[in-house]
Amino acid sequence: MVETLDFPVRVQLVTQPMGILQSLAAARSNVLSIIPEIATKQPIISGKTGKRWHMVMDPEGLRNILLKNVENYPKSAVTKNLLKPAIGDSLFVAEGSHWRWQRRAAAPVFSHRNVMNLSPIMSAAAVRSCERIRNNSENPINFFDEMVTTTFDVISDVTFSDDEGFDRISVHRAIDSYIAEAGKISLPDILGFPEWVPRLGRIMSGHNLKEMKRLADNVIDRRRGGASKSPLDLLDLLLSGVDPKTNRKMDTGELRDNLLTFIVAGHETTALTLSWALYLLANDQRVQDLARNEVNEHVLKDQVVGGDVQNLKYVRSIIDEALRLYPPAALVSRTAVGLDELCGREVKPGDTVIIPIYALHRHHKLWSRPDSFYPERFESDSLIDRYAYLPFGDGPRVCIGANFAINEAVIILSTLVKNFRFKPVSGRVPSPKMILTLRPEGGVWLGAEPI
Repeated sequence: MVETLDFPVRVQLVTQPMGILQSLAAARSNVLSIIPEIATKQPIISGKTGKRWHMVMDPEGLRNILLKNVENYPKSAVTKNLLKPAIGDSLFVAEGSHWRWQRRAAAPVFSHRNVMNLSPIMSAAAVRSCERIRNNSENPINFFDEMVTTTFDVISDVTFSDDEGFDRISVHRAIDSYIAEAGKISLPDILGFPEWVPRLGRIMSGHNLKEMKRLADNVIDRRRGGASKSPLDLLDLLLSGVDPKTNRKMDTGELRDNLLTFIVAGHETTALTLSWALYLLANDQRVQDLARNEVNEHVLKDQVVGGDVQNLKYVRSIIDEALRLYPPAALVSRTAVGLDELCGREVKPGDTVIIPIYALHRHHKLWSRPDSFYPERFESDSLIDRYAYLPFGDGPRVCIGANFAINEAVIILSTLVKNFRFKPVSGRVPSPKMILTLRPEGGVWLGAEPI
C-alpha cells in the first residue's frame, strides 16, 4: 500500500462549521470542500444551510435512498438546474414514467454485445493516443488533456461515426464553456430558491448550447433518412430503440438530449478516471510494473482489443481503485419528497439528502487504509459492501454506460502501460477539485518513456 504525506493527493475536508456565505464561496471553488472531515467516520451528519440537509455514508441508508425507497429521493433541484440547459429532460435528469420509458428504450444500446462491437473504436483511439505521446515524449505531457482528447475521440466515433457534417470541435468547445460558466453552484442554489429564479452563469452560456443542439439536430435529421451501416453506432442504435412496453421511440429532441448526455458523461468521466489512474501509476512503480506484466502476458498482439478485457483483472482493479479515490461524480444530491427515516434520523419533505461519494470511498469504518492507493483491495469483491462503493451509483438509476466506460478505460490504460513507462514530474502535482466533476486542477503532468 502506498501512502505518504503528499501521495495520493486528497481534498482538505472541513473541520469547522461554515455559514451560508462561507459555504457558497467554498462550493464555487471546490464543491468537495464543504464536506466535513467527520463524514469519513460517521454514518450520517445533518445540518441547515438555507435548507435542511443530511449527508449519508451508511451503506444501509444508501441502499434505502438508491434502491428500496428510490421514488422518495429524486435528483435535487440544484442538479437539475445545473444540467437541464445542456441536456434537457434526458435520462440523467428525468424522473418517473418519463425516465422509465427512456431507460427501457436505451438499455439495449449498452448491452455487452454492442459494447464489444464498438470496442475496435476504443482500441484505435488508444493507438492514436500512443502516437501523439510518442511524438511528444521528450517533454512532460499533460495527460488530462491527452485523455480528454482520446475519450472525446472515442465518444465522437461511437456516436456520430462517418458523419462529416458534425462539427466535433464546436461541440467540445460548447460543452467545456458550459461547464466552466454554468457548472458552479450559485447563491439561489444554496438558499433553495425555486428553479424559475435565474442563475446568471447559465444565462450567459446559452448561445454556445443553442448552436451545439442545432448541430446535433441536423445530424439526427440527416441520419433518419440514410442507409443503414455496420457496425451500428450509438445514434443508429438509439434511432432504432423502442420502449418494449409502449412501442414509443424517441423524437429528435429526446434523441439529441440523450446523445449530448452520453457525449458529456461519456468522455469526461472516463478521461478523468484514466488521468487519475496514470497519476497513481506514475507514483507507484510497483503497481505499474504489475499492470504491464499482466498486459504483456495476456495481450499477444500489438493492439489491446475488447476480448482482452476479461483477462486484464489487475488493470481493472487499478481502474476501480482510481474510481474509489477520485470518483468523477464525487458528490450527488437528492431531494426528499416524503417523510422518511435514515440511520434513525427523521427526513422531512424538501430536505436535501447528500451522498458524498468522495467521503464514502474514504470512510474509515468501511475501508482499510482508506487514503492509500492499493488496487489489490478489489481482488475479492465479496469483501466490499455494494453500497460502500458507488462510482456509478446503484439501483434502477445506476449509470447506463458503466460497462462501456470500464471497457474503454481498461483498453486505453492497458495500451498505454504496454507502450510507455510513466513517471511523475517534479513540482507538478494535481489538486483534486470538483465543480461538476472531480478534476485534477493544474493537469496531470507526467513523463512518458517509450518501451
